[in-house]
Amino acid sequence: MEIYAIPALGDNYIWSIDLDQGRIFIDPGQASPVLDFLKGQEAKESVVLLTHHHLDHTGGLEGLKEALPGLRVYGPWETRDLNDTCVKGGDLVRIFDQEIAVLASPGHTEAGVSYLWQGHLFPGDALFKAGCGRVFTGDYRAQYDTLEVFKDLPDDTLVYPAHEYSLENLRFAKSLFPGSLDIDQALEEVRDQRQEGKKTLPTSIGEERKTNPFFLAKDLDEFIAFRKKKDTF
Repeated sequence: MEIYAIPALGDNYIWSIDLDQGRIFIDPGQASPVLDFLKGQEAKESVVLLTHHHLDHTGGLEGLKEALPGLRVYGPWETRDLNDTCVKGGDLVRIFDQEIAVLASPGHTEAGVSYLWQGHLFPGDALFKAGCGRVFTGDYRAQYDTLEVFKDLPDDTLVYPAHEYSLENLRFAKSLFPGSLDIDQALEEVRDQRQEGKKTLPTSIGEERKTNPFFLAKDLDEFIAFRKKKDTF
């Protein structure tokens, strides 16, 4: 298994998982970067996994369906009009030879999901490096509970968020925890990576335990306070 980041839309990543039997694409917000990525590669069956309904995660589907006959799409209830198969938290989906666990991840959207298998987590916008998505639903409890589920995963779980937001997120984290050596170190590393034009992902659950302010919030009230501060940071 190989996992590749396909840049799209300025700061999105479309994650591509290359398996012997086929390819899985997570949240294709644009078709052209995916099709460019596939040029010259061996033709394989392709599957799309959607985490939520926002256009920057789904906007490439029409173009991909035209270019990749037989493309199958899995996604939550909120993308039902785009899905071949709807999934929900608690489901186990078998794709190629992989059994993928679906985690309910509401908060950013009402019915968002994440995908977990073989120690790899694809949370869409539910979790970023040192951050989490805006709570567009207004249901802060749902987003807080989603992060609590992520926090229960093993430290070595690799996390593949859908956006390159790490630098700004860590600047915000430092404003909340100015004495944290872990955050200072992570911020310095991310600055160097971005100056060199490198991506800062994946991260890990263990890293997020030390540097993500929304993991570090001691309770729901503090989480809400942090999230509202981030909205205007």
